[in-house]
Amino acid sequence: MDGKNKIQWAMDWMPVLGKIRKDFISNKPFKGLKISMALHLEAKTAVLAHTLRVGGAKVRISGCNPLSTDDEVALSLNRDYGVEVFAKRGLSREEYYEDLMKTIEIEPDILIDDGGDLTALALKDKGIYKNVKGGNEETTTGVLRLKNMEKAGALKFPMFDVNDALMKHLFDNRYGTGQSTIDGLLTATNLVIAGKNVVIGGYGWCGRGIANRMRGLGANVTVTEIDPFKSIEAHMDGFLVKPMKDAIRNADFVVTSTGVKDIVTAELLRYAKDGIILANSGHFNNEVAVEEIERKYGKGREVRKNVKLFKIGDKKAYVISDGRLVNLASGQGHPVEIMDLSFSIQALTAKHIAQHPKKKTSVYPVPREIDLKVANIYLKSYGIRIDKLSKEQLRYINSWKEGT
Repeated sequence: MDGKNKIQWAMDWMPVLGKIRKDFISNKPFKGLKISMALHLEAKTAVLAHTLRVGGAKVRISGCNPLSTDDEVALSLNRDYGVEVFAKRGLSREEYYEDLMKTIEIEPDILIDDGGDLTALALKDKGIYKNVKGGNEETTTGVLRLKNMEKAGALKFPMFDVNDALMKHLFDNRYGTGQSTIDGLLTATNLVIAGKNVVIGGYGWCGRGIANRMRGLGANVTVTEIDPFKSIEAHMDGFLVKPMKDAIRNADFVVTSTGVKDIVTAELLRYAKDGIILANSGHFNNEVAVEEIERKYGKGREVRKNVKLFKIGDKKAYVISDGRLVNLASGQGHPVEIMDLSFSIQALTAKHIAQHPKKKTSVYPVPREIDLKVANIYLKSYGIRIDKLSKEQLRYINSWKEGT
């Protein structure tokens, strides 16, 4: 399937963003504005970029991960939809940052980022960041970086935390990451999950999504955590909870999803069983410490597409997709309908920035009315009807006088 067909397929299954796009075509909220984007460049992302462009923006886009770009989609997005694209699968680190720089050298009005690399690069050049009215950040890791930038006084323009919007993290992080991680893992390995011992590093929204879907496929699931509250939640959800050093001893698969580096280190692999398979669903490729593993045990040997074998003494360990996002490097990314919600939040928040360009520098939550609008368009699109409070119920919940 060529890139244009991939984009059209995604577009056909994204009714919420389709409704927003019709409004953008009519009202052109981005007329005269420049938008620079760094997202996983595949078909769903292309639909978002197209939506912003038909809303009047000049759009440039690059990838946010060297292994997540779909080259056919990137070609079509430029050729058929008029978006300026600077992305290619399999880039070196230097090439990756060169493409990011090309994306922001237009001195954008709005940034849309995933992971924080584009934002961090823009902040190095006053000639670029002085024009930025605001931006959006898609993912947990990027939001953490933004908050650290703000604490350090390095942030120079307002940014919106799209990750914590309800219509993003309740669905994208849990259902999206859960399903797409399984997709990537099975595509890479072609192995059965049922009966396997699977360790999930982290029990945030992404981790719990992966854990529940692994259990649904018949895995014996253990969770590792540093947070006492999430640990108790995992325990009460029916999962074993252990430190990684203990959990890894019997693990057939370890999947990390924490946003923190060094979840699986070269040292920890000493305790792993023979044949362990390591995969990562966090944004960066340092949750499984691949560089450290290579220094200690030597370069891995590719034994299957996206699967490398490492010799750990007399044992074997396998790493999927060089420790990069398994759902995109080895799979197709999140389901289309899930990204319809996340990218609808992105589109409407970008519109909000265009209409409110003078906010103070800070990291802001997505306005509740945007969350509600996306939710209501979704319900209508899928023919789902819900109840409404009566006048008496509204009176009751706004009163304090009526008790036992």
